Amino acid sequence: MSKDIREDKPAWYVAHTYSGYENRVKLDIEQTAKNRNMEDLIIDIKVPTRVVTEVKAGKEVKTEKKLFPGYVLINMILNDETWYIVRNTRGVTGFVGPDSKAVPVPIEEMDLLAEAEKEVVIKYDVGDSVLVTVGPFKDNIGKIIEVNYKKRTVTLAINIMGGENLVKNVDYADIKKI
Repeated sequence: MSKDIREDKPAWYVAHTYSGYENRVKLDIEQTAKNRNMEDLIIDIKVPTRVVTEVKAGKEVKTEKKLFPGYVLINMILNDETWYIVRNTRGVTGFVGPDSKAVPVPIEEMDLLAEAEKEVVIKYDVGDSVLVTVGPFKDNIGKIIEVNYKKRTVTLAINIMGGENLVKNVDYADIKKI
């Protein structure tokens, strides 16, 4: 940190955290800002997430997934005191930027983040017929025989040259339900 950091306007900064500590870091920074009457300097803190709706065993299940595990976004006016509060919060390993110096996130990227936080619906289940849209099996129709919801992949049974072949680890993004 260089001495006497001074910014007049709030901007978004990214702090790197230990994975799994994002929400704890958010709460700790909010509480410290409140205790020190600095809510006008540390304005907002986000742990970007998106709601993912998946079909599991024929039932829709909604889960909230972190978009950037290990990172917290902080809207603040950067000065020595706010830098110190964030940097010395338990679970924070530093700011994202060259040599861990806090660099503002461009507003365009914050706009893209708002789009990324919108809900995603994934409706693939065993037995569904899908069209492969990319890769060596492009334009082939297959039947889903296994879904790995965690990895977001499927195993397909595809008829090629009169025989049924298994194609494993096909990404959700590479298929389209028909």
